[in-house]
Amino acid sequence: MNSETSTARKILAPYCSGNGLDLGAGGDGITKTAICVDREESSGARAHVGVSPTHLVGDVADLRWFKDDVLDYVYSSHTLEDFDNTAEILKEWVRVIRPGGNLVLFLPDQPTYAAACAAAGSLPNQAHKHAEFSLGFVRERLPSNTVEVTSIWPFPGNSYSFALVARKL
Repeated sequence: MNSETSTARKILAPYCSGNGLDLGAGGDGITKTAICVDREESSGARAHVGVSPTHLVGDVADLRWFKDDVLDYVYSSHTLEDFDNTAEILKEWVRVIRPGGNLVLFLPDQPTYAAACAAAGSLPNQAHKHAEFSLGFVRERLPSNTVEVTSIWPFPGNSYSFALVARKL
């Protein structure tokens, strides 16, 4: 099974240079040098589809390991939608990015994803918290100290996902 990141790497990895994090990496970090953060494999809720090591085990909503303004990027694929408090999570992720660094998100458009699941006769991921989760939903919750660099919807090769890159001011 391929990871969601594998469908986005060619387009999004260029925004992930320098020192950064892959939050919820699931064994397939966006770059070879990304610090991969994920929950314990024994949690039963973690997808593991690659060979990248998990460097830090813990809650990606709390990046206490890192001071403010120290990383060049934070990347996350198909993780943010699993949290109720989207705006707070984004604020925490942006906190650790240095000014000029990137927040790189690859996420599902929930209505499109749910429709694709229904057409395939399968249940959508029950961990997703927001029926209206979409590019617009995330844009509205970006911290005020960021500016959108680019967005892609629908994403080539992954019809129910979108990408959003924001730069920290």
